[in-house]
Amino acid sequence: MRTFNYSDIKNQKWDSEILGLIAAIYKEAGKQEMYLKQRTEELEKLVEIAKIKSTEASNAIEGIVTTSTRIKQLVEEKTTPKNRDEQEIAGYRDVLNIIHESFDAIPISQNYILQLHKILYSHINNPMAGRTKSVQNYISATYPDGHVENLFTPLAPYETPEALDRICEEYNRVIGNMEVEPLIVIPIFIHDFLCIHPFNDGNGRMSRLLTTLLLYRSGFYVGKYVSLEAKIAKNKDLYYDALGQAQIGWHEGTEDAVPFIKYLLGTILAAYKDFEDRFELVETKLPALETVRCATMKKIGRFTKQDIREICPSLSISSIEGALRKLVASGELKREGAGKNICYYRLK
Repeated sequence: MRTFNYSDIKNQKWDSEILGLIAAIYKEAGKQEMYLKQRTEELEKLVEIAKIKSTEASNAIEGIVTTSTRIKQLVEEKTTPKNRDEQEIAGYRDVLNIIHESFDAIPISQNYILQLHKILYSHINNPMAGRTKSVQNYISATYPDGHVENLFTPLAPYETPEALDRICEEYNRVIGNMEVEPLIVIPIFIHDFLCIHPFNDGNGRMSRLLTTLLLYRSGFYVGKYVSLEAKIAKNKDLYYDALGQAQIGWHEGTEDAVPFIKYLLGTILAAYKDFEDRFELVETKLPALETVRCATMKKIGRFTKQDIREICPSLSISSIEGALRKLVASGELKREGAGKNICYYRLK
């Protein structure tokens, strides 16, 4: 079995792109801290929207879906799940809430990861909930002609508990001793977690929940206000490409994790930039029509009413709908589709 030694990371030379991303994230995190002191109440509305988007997007990546109305009810009202997909969504909601409320009291250890996995499946009768895998799993791709190709073979079930312990120990040691920059070691931990693939089911969703947990514990709170999972879902081909590149040679310890590090840092930075855009609209206190007009100017191509709601958390849905109607009537926006498929784009 491969060994894990995160101390080796501190001796690596990182290219200017990675160093630039890290510097930019720290700059944005500092600005966010300042913003949070100024508009606490309005920004709390961003938290609820981000929770809904994160729960929806992370499950959708795995093909677990329900309607946007039901997602909202499951996350905001904690309504009873109606089917298997909704039970899985409710479990994700529960783990995300625990991370939001108690991230600083959740140590990074195999025991706690298993507990979070058990909660992920708490609405389903899954005998493997909270237990490492019992059968060998494979990361594969299904192509349009129907053939399936094995892309990566994770660790065997008997190797998994020890490997999970090891990455947690190494992570805690280098973070505790401040040996390695957290924004380098977090993507490496997540990458190792995905290569170990410790569970029969739920590895992808657990990796995204752990990403949020590790970022919060290191003081990067952007995922609380802007959904990182939604950003990953929007560009999931890039996510899988970066992961695939970084997995080459992993078993031998010769992998190059740089593509995955760059991917994750780029996603985090994009979320911080989104947060800044949303804060500007909260801060300016314009009338509803002007706020929505400014929000639409930040969108390129087609967008939905929900996209605008994400950017304008201080406005009610009815205010947003009214403003969009006026912008369509004035010829600034074009409206397409009907019912749930309504979208808009700017004409000028």
